[in-house]
Amino acid sequence: MQKKENPLPLLLPSGIVQLAGQRVLVPLIGVRVLFPEPQGTQVPSQNLHWKALGMAIIGGQWARSPRVLHLVSMSNRSMEKVTTKRLSLFTGRTHPTLAAEVAGHLNIALGDANVVQFANGEIRPRFSDSIRGGDVFVMQSHFGTDAGSINDSIMEQLIMIDAAQRASAKRITAVCPFYGYARQDRKAEGREPITARLIADMFKAAGASRMVSIDLHSSQIQGFFSGPVDHLTALPVLEQYVRQHAEQDLVIVSPDAGRVKVAERFAQHLSDKNADVAFINKRRPKGTQNVAIAKEVIGDIDGRLCILTDDMIDTGGTICSAAELLLDRGAKEVWAMATHGVLSDPAVVRLANSPITRVVLTNTLPLAPEKMFDKVEVLSVAKIIADALAAVFDETSVSELFNGENQS
Repeated sequence: MQKKENPLPLLLPSGIVQLAGQRVLVPLIGVRVLFPEPQGTQVPSQNLHWKALGMAIIGGQWARSPRVLHLVSMSNRSMEKVTTKRLSLFTGRTHPTLAAEVAGHLNIALGDANVVQFANGEIRPRFSDSIRGGDVFVMQSHFGTDAGSINDSIMEQLIMIDAAQRASAKRITAVCPFYGYARQDRKAEGREPITARLIADMFKAAGASRMVSIDLHSSQIQGFFSGPVDHLTALPVLEQYVRQHAEQDLVIVSPDAGRVKVAERFAQHLSDKNADVAFINKRRPKGTQNVAIAKEVIGDIDGRLCILTDDMIDTGGTICSAAELLLDRGAKEVWAMATHGVLSDPAVVRLANSPITRVVLTNTLPLAPEKMFDKVEVLSVAKIIADALAAVFDETSVSELFNGENQS
């Protein structure tokens, strides 16, 4: 029987090919194999040796399994392999609830990292299942909980990434819904560190080839990591909340000049509600931490609902000071919205006693029961993260999920 080389006609996007008279699902594109010209729908398996790891001939017909296809010709011993990709999601101990929710949106089981903590505080993860050749996502928000400090959560994620690299994972993505030390992105005074860059270097050294985060404190942090960074935004869920609960004629207020661009984009999405933009001129006394003084409001806020938006609320000093100034200048009502609810002491007391009527946060960070008070509402960003991870896994655009607005 004369052999010839035929290209497999691929029918995109399903990956179905015509092979041996049968339609066969092939998980990758661009495969070429050497095979004899079949007679009808039967495959002359006596002339070939098929190593059935992913596809086998059963009763002279094709049968499919989702692993690997090995085709070996007895005459020239050539081999072609078709491999499938495998996504694995693991989480540290800081915020497993969010990771489980993301896994649910991806329709996968959350992997077991088996993190063990020794008596002296050292930790050791060991993945339960093989991740060799897989696309591994290690998720951890950098935050202090009962399991440890923010530094412990960062170190735990680094060790898990190192374990994944040594377990021969093909690609490792560090998923950091809240990126620790993001406010130390520049030198404000002499002899200060740029710790946000140091954190990025540590993740690269541990073995992460990609990073995913939500609403970084400043966009230039993307440039600190020497690899692709997918910068997500919680704006879609915050916008949906405003549409459902806010009245017409509102003002999106930036608590400082640095967030004006974000406030403008937020207001543009709410143009049908006659949304306007304003910002607070604030000052931080030199040599102080967590202290901000709101000086003046720039924008028309008289008699209108004002929504303060920021990337995070830490001690609440900036937000509360801005809310008092807005009411003094004629605002009818003030809401506060932020992606990351850090809520370090005394934030809960300040917000509870402030004139702010609603505090809307997302679940990028775990919110302890003692930090829940009447004004707080928590929105989920799990679907946003899941869609981004699916896009990374499928090698499709992440920016298209946000119409390119996640980069500005």
